[in-house]
Amino acid sequence: MINVFSDTIVALSTPPGAGAIAVVRLSGPEAIALTDGIFRGKKLSEQPGHTLHYGTLRTDAGAVLDEVVVSLFRGPHSYTREDVVEISTHGSDYIVRELLALLVRRGARLAEPGEFTKRAFLRGAFDLAQAEAVADLIAADSALQHRVALNQMRGGFSRELKDLRQQLIDFAALLELELDFGEEDVEFADRTGLLRLLTHVQTVVQRLLRSFELGNVIKHGVTTVIAGRPNAGKSTLLNALLNEERAIVSAIPGTTRDFIEDEVNLEGIKFRFVDTAGLRDTTDEVEAIGVQRTRQRVEQAAVVVYLFDLTTAAPAEVAADLAALPLPASAQLLLVGNKLDEAAPETLATFQQQFPTLALLSAARHDGLAELRQRLLATVRREGLDAGSATIVTNLRHARSLEVAGESLRAVERGLTGGAGTELVAADLRSALRALGEITGDISSDDLLSSIFTRFCIGK
Repeated sequence: MINVFSDTIVALSTPPGAGAIAVVRLSGPEAIALTDGIFRGKKLSEQPGHTLHYGTLRTDAGAVLDEVVVSLFRGPHSYTREDVVEISTHGSDYIVRELLALLVRRGARLAEPGEFTKRAFLRGAFDLAQAEAVADLIAADSALQHRVALNQMRGGFSRELKDLRQQLIDFAALLELELDFGEEDVEFADRTGLLRLLTHVQTVVQRLLRSFELGNVIKHGVTTVIAGRPNAGKSTLLNALLNEERAIVSAIPGTTRDFIEDEVNLEGIKFRFVDTAGLRDTTDEVEAIGVQRTRQRVEQAAVVVYLFDLTTAAPAEVAADLAALPLPASAQLLLVGNKLDEAAPETLATFQQQFPTLALLSAARHDGLAELRQRLLATVRREGLDAGSATIVTNLRHARSLEVAGESLRAVERGLTGGAGTELVAADLRSALRALGEITGDISSDDLLSSIFTRFCIGK
């Protein structure tokens, strides 16, 4: 692995392409000296940290490249805990290319993906779970994603894990002490106390694992499938929810033959709405493929909006359709009757009597649309997606480590209740500690770090 403490790295930290400004970041022992060599203004090496300086950049030939503002951060009071310089230039691709080439010629090295954050982690600015949350925070495009990532980046998840791990470490130390005095047949660790601790830790681990399903939804959006018979108004409803003409609307049955997908942010929660082919028996080969894909999407959904036409459907038909729907056990179902404006009052009364939770709307006129949005929000909030500061696991690597930790803790419990030897119990406990330590980076490998940080953008 490259010695991250001896060289100075440089990268563009703003998105590439023309813009108002571009920020080029340097980090390392020569960051200030390298910038001083091309900057004409105050001598940066003589300035305090956390200061801004206006001046010009000069090429090797002495020509002015740009007028810039330089931000100066002295280690350890910087993001990477090293000396850091951020050069704010005009957002020209040419200026950025020339500046990067100029700094590389003078001794800087182009940064690897995520290397700034990797240096911060290796210097102890934060742990691995917090470092990964940086990438999640950058990628957040909803209020809920932002809140969960920010909570994790600020150490909420890490503190919970480290507290549990420290309690286990204290017991593990006593077990290891017993192994050292094995010939004297003494017990330093209170088995009853360890069993109580195991129950508590396993409860927390299982709660975190259960939260991963919610975390996936937060990260990728609530997959919401709009299903129903042909001409129920599914495409019209999708267009109304998106507030744009995204799907083709036609009176001809079977117009939608494949699913159409788009996203909407409702009060900070991202929904991925999927308009699907109408569910019916058909001899049309292409439409039949669309119907099969509809069933597959329903099986993968977090929420299914089953839409039917109030003017043509009978309650018995709707009940039969719902019974045949391949709804996963974890999915939420919203039954919605469309064409409210055309339905007879006695028809509405009949449907509402048979289906008390039925939502009514007119997708074409947007009547009842606000109520449907609130129903959707209430559904996911009931599942815990709108949790305040609760810890929610959003990272697959974390979930897998928690699974390993949970299995190891169960093995420790079986060993204690079954009278297994201290060395076997201690080995299982070490496995649990290792799994929990991998989440925060207390135990890590070069391969693991490379896998994590290569998913970051270059300038972060």
